[in-house]
Amino acid sequence: CGSRIMVERPIYEKFVNAFVKEVENLTVADPLTDESKVGAVVSEPHMNKVLSYIELAKEEGGEVLTGGQRIKVDGRCENGYFITPSVITNLPHDCRTNQEEIFGPVVTIMPFDSEEEVVEFANSTAYGLAATIWTENLKRAHRVAHNIKSGIIWVNCWLVRDLRTPFGGMKQSGVGREGGWEALRFFTEPKNICIALK
Repeated sequence: CGSRIMVERPIYEKFVNAFVKEVENLTVADPLTDESKVGAVVSEPHMNKVLSYIELAKEEGGEVLTGGQRIKVDGRCENGYFITPSVITNLPHDCRTNQEEIFGPVVTIMPFDSEEEVVEFANSTAYGLAATIWTENLKRAHRVAHNIKSGIIWVNCWLVRDLRTPFGGMKQSGVGREGGWEALRFFTEPKNICIALK
């Protein structure tokens, strides 16, 4: 899921306040229950890794607006590795928290002032699996999507995918493509046989 959110500065504060409110309404619980919106991470080492990144974010000057700690749930999953969803602000785009993959319920939110700046921020990592662009301007959507180095880009939607279309990342995100004809290429290996005829 998305780990970095970039918001145009004029609506940044309004967005952050609304976003934190929504995150605080997420229920962390046994994933088999109807009310659960956030389940556990896979293991104790994974949980400790995620929590260490939250501490790193603080060291890098970040402000944890909500979440950021282990939470105990009742019942079947009382020994599970649950973390409250974390929202962090005040971090530069090139800090470790924004450059490395955390793989946990952690998101950072950064303001930007121009298209060029947000494209630079988005492309600054070694990864490029997926991106989402939210805009009412179709020309801007095409322009920004063209310039972002990511294997899939959703515009005004998220996780919409036709299995007949290729899926995969750029840079250090994944190898090759899956889905559609691209999957056939991924699971086959071309061979060139040259025969001299006399």
